[in-house]
Amino acid sequence: MWNAYKKGFKAYLQLEKSLSENSVEAYLHDIEMLTSFLLATNQTKAPSEIVLKDLQAFVKWVSELGMTATSQARVISGIRSFFKYCLLEQICISDPAILLNAPKSKRKLPDTLHFDEIESIIGQIDLSSPEGGRNKAILETMYSCGLRVSEVVNLKISGLYLDVGFVKVIGKGDKERLVPIGSEAIKCIKIYKDKIRVHQPIQIGSEDYLFLNRRGKKLSRVMIFYIIKDLASKAGITKTISPHTFRHSFATHLVEGGADLRAVQEMLGHESITTTEIYTHLDSHFLKDTLQRFHPGFK
Repeated sequence: MWNAYKKGFKAYLQLEKSLSENSVEAYLHDIEMLTSFLLATNQTKAPSEIVLKDLQAFVKWVSELGMTATSQARVISGIRSFFKYCLLEQICISDPAILLNAPKSKRKLPDTLHFDEIESIIGQIDLSSPEGGRNKAILETMYSCGLRVSEVVNLKISGLYLDVGFVKVIGKGDKERLVPIGSEAIKCIKIYKDKIRVHQPIQIGSEDYLFLNRRGKKLSRVMIFYIIKDLASKAGITKTISPHTFRHSFATHLVEGGADLRAVQEMLGHESITTTEIYTHLDSHFLKDTLQRFHPGFK
């Protein structure tokens, strides 16, 4: 019954909201969860028949599945977006999700790596293998530019302006931005591109993607997760590490060094400065030290 609504919602997210494929899939998964709940509770309601009480029961059901408050809040966000779409398309005459409350969750700041820890992780790479040269280029680029993992795997050779120190990045919502890139990352990309990548067969459709797997296809996001987890383990780092840790470290190190928050926002590709403030939360000792150094009334 809901398939037609899901198709319409998918088209709305892709065409009108210009969301990435990963974001669209996440939203559709939220609707799948709602329809699973309706099946599990023997309800055959169409979207127009759903009321707030049904959605509150759904949230309770999701909570009992063992989902964290953060995951629940994300699902509820997807449900809200779906019913906004239904209202827009006149599938519903009112929005049952408008008063739906998400569980409050404490925002846990991701672990940040110190510069020597980043150096230690990169130092574990075996440069005697072709993958080693590629992996070093990936990690140097991630830390140098603060890219999302999806932006790294989608980097294109045609978007490299290494002679002037910039790379073109396709961010969320297919928005393009130019990001400065450091000399070490440039050197590693050139070595990989000119001395390693040229010797491997490349699959049709992947010719312009910079980072390739052994089969000559665009590298996956999951593979970068595995690469970083493995190197962090070899370096003896016990923090919770993911590709995003490099992005968070990039932003934190910039702000700690005195960078303007607006410049950091631009490089990270954040629409709102509020998001940048969340990513660049600094520890209390650094904040106190800043006040002591620069505020005339702080003793």
